[in-house]
Amino acid sequence: MAHADNLSIGVFIDGGYFAKINEGLQKKNLATGVNVKALLNYIPEFISTTQGVDKKLLYITESHYYRGRYRVKEAASKNLLKSEREFEDMLIENDVIFHYKHLREAPGGGVIEKGIDTWFALDTYELTLYRDFDYVVLISGDADHEMLARKLKALKTHTILLTWDPAHTGSTSRFLSEEVCTHADMDKLIAQNASLLKRLTYTTN
Repeated sequence: MAHADNLSIGVFIDGGYFAKINEGLQKKNLATGVNVKALLNYIPEFISTTQGVDKKLLYITESHYYRGRYRVKEAASKNLLKSEREFEDMLIENDVIFHYKHLREAPGGGVIEKGIDTWFALDTYELTLYRDFDYVVLISGDADHEMLARKLKALKTHTILLTWDPAHTGSTSRFLSEEVCTHADMDKLIAQNASLLKRLTYTTN
């Protein structure tokens, strides 16, 4: 890791996992969703506190979001267009680059979300290699990203996993959390500091 005056942070968001966070918050009537701007502002603070680095030296230089998405006709039939556009507006306002692949209806019902995890991992590794991030934050819980975390560490990049499971669904892989350098478990952090929940979400109250 190259220690310059300023230290760069790359943030990579697994959109499917992020949706589960929002669903969990709503299910438990804790909030209507995550405030993306507040979460991105919190990440340098967390790194500063846990790594003993001056917060003034920490900058998120890139943020990326990966998700499957319905085609227009299907989204319209499911009344999803407005909520999707509002969420995209929030990503744009916070300089988060979004990457989508089309979802496909499965023959037996449900949807097929193919290739997104691989795309997420390849992009994260490639961008870390070329941008030389000092810290990479993965917002995910997928066991498939265990090898990604290992490869990022091989680049001598401090890899942080940020997880949040407000509904306690067990959506975070233990193998992934054990592979990273630092685990930001938001459930534990909020249990220690209840004000974090209000700060990082759009609360129902």
